[in-house]
Order: sequence, then C-alpha cells, then structure tokens
Amino acid sequence: MTGLDTLADGQYTAVVDSIEDSLVTVFFEHDGEEIGDAVLEASTIPEEGRHADAILTVTIEGGEVVDWEYDPDTTEARQEAAQDRFDRLSSRPPSDEES
Repeated sequence: MTGLDTLADGQYTAVVDSIEDSLVTVFFEHDGEEIGDAVLEASTIPEEGRHADAILTVTIEGGEVVDWEYDPDTTEARQEAAQDRFDRLSSRPPSDEES
C-alpha cells in the first residue's frame, strides 16, 4: 500500500477494490494508469460509492482527500466493459468434434 501521502496534489480517479471490516481498499489512477493505493475508513467515501468497482473522482491536497465524487456512469461503463471482456474470453471456438 502506498497511502495518500505519496500522491501529488491534484485530481484522480479512484477505484474501490474491496470493503471489509469497515475499511475500503482504493486504487488511484491518473491518465488511465494506476499510481497508488490506500486503505481507508469506508465512512470517508460517499455512501453510494461504497461497493467494489465503484469509480470516484477525488481531489487530494496535502496528502488528504478533500473531495470525493461518485461517478455512476463511469462505474456502469467499466462494469459493462469488464463483462464484455469476460464473455468474449469465456466463449471458446468449437472444437473439431463440434464442427
């Protein structure tokens, strides 16, 4: 875990990985690249974003999150893209015996 104090001030995309025992593991991205992660109290993020794979926009200043904003549209789009990838990978071509 890198923690928030290693992230420069600015705006990031946060992806909720998991919530367990009132703690949330969040991965931070900038320009589509993962740049850090942190374990935080789940109560620090907006209630609607307290689920795995939730996407939030965060603003960090001085090693602390000063603003969280849940993004339901991006959350849904990423979930659909992940499901599409899974569906493509799980459908294998027919074997010679099935053709």
